[in-house]
Amino acid sequence: MVRVGDPAAQLESLAREIGAREIVATGDYGPRGVARDVQVRDALRGRGIDVYFVDSPYVVAPGTVLTKAGTPCRVFGAYRRGWEYQAPVSPESAPIGVRWRKVASTSLDELTNLAASTRPEYFGDLPDAAPGTLPPAGEDAAQVQLERFASHVDTYDRDRDVPGVIGTSQLSAHLRFGSVHPRQVLATVAGHSPGAAVYRTQLCWRDFYADVMFHNPASVRRALQPSFEHLRVDTDARAVARFQAWARGETGYPLVDAGMRQLLEEGWMHNRVRMVAASFLVKHLHLDWRWGARWFMWRLVDGDLASNYHGWQWAAGTGTDASPFHRVFNPTRQAERFDPDGTYVSRYVTELARVTAPQCLQPGGGEGLLRPAGYVTPIVDAPTERVEALARFAEIRRHNRTAS
Repeated sequence: MVRVGDPAAQLESLAREIGAREIVATGDYGPRGVARDVQVRDALRGRGIDVYFVDSPYVVAPGTVLTKAGTPCRVFGAYRRGWEYQAPVSPESAPIGVRWRKVASTSLDELTNLAASTRPEYFGDLPDAAPGTLPPAGEDAAQVQLERFASHVDTYDRDRDVPGVIGTSQLSAHLRFGSVHPRQVLATVAGHSPGAAVYRTQLCWRDFYADVMFHNPASVRRALQPSFEHLRVDTDARAVARFQAWARGETGYPLVDAGMRQLLEEGWMHNRVRMVAASFLVKHLHLDWRWGARWFMWRLVDGDLASNYHGWQWAAGTGTDASPFHRVFNPTRQAERFDPDGTYVSRYVTELARVTAPQCLQPGGGEGLLRPAGYVTPIVDAPTERVEALARFAEIRRHNRTAS
């Protein structure tokens, strides 16, 4: 059930409709969510309805893990040590005797029209249709997927970076919408294999990014490292055209294009490819990381505010534990390393479906007479733009020295 309008007014109306005097919800730790929850609680308390926010959608609630000095953790290593100490070993038991009631909901068409009104101008005429392929929704589907992942979690450490195989958990959308709780996941995939240990670390990263956002709510709008606000980015008409080519999967770099087309088709993208695509936008196209983060949030079924924005800050070199800005992912070498037989690329870049590896992994799908008809010519020269990215990075380093 979804309703649109003032949160307090809508919840009061629903409570009166079903005769409820108490509202219990999972706590929200996003910047707007925190402000909204306080407003709702205070408004309804004065109208005879008590509101309680319990627990969180994380293993450990944001704001819980602190350093020995009582301050927020600024790097993942320190956070992980505290998280491991506090992380519970098993989830709470499921409630019993719950009665569900059907109530009126806002229509899907109304929600679609509301979302369309918030499209950024630089999206232009980018595709806006829902993904053609979506994962099954709901708790039952989440449990099926969790059990499926548990059967091969021991190979997660080897397979998670290979986009051509199903080596990840495929649980991110369920975690995003709460159809499974991360404590349930931890309890199911508990073990001492390298795969289970690496997956546990990934859940810790999810909590860490939520914690960073909780302590730095402006980080969904601004770089965590203030000096990077001075990084020169392109914003002119050519920049917008390049952004739209990137979003359509028409850059001429097969691994990047495969990922962006997977995003359009499925509302999801393999994590390794997310990093490559993000690096390409920031360091080869010289665009603001926030443009890419917003497009991902627009299209991702598993679009988690903290994980998405801080993942982008990591790729852009602007966040906590960030990949150094001078580390520029080479999209061709990444393809050769993680998709050596071209399985992933040929699945999503149909123009290259009949081109064998390593040819199909090269810019433009190959050089000269070997270049396949129908695939786009690379929109930039990656080595040249890498040099330009490093030159812009040198500019902000000089700016920092001057400012200090």
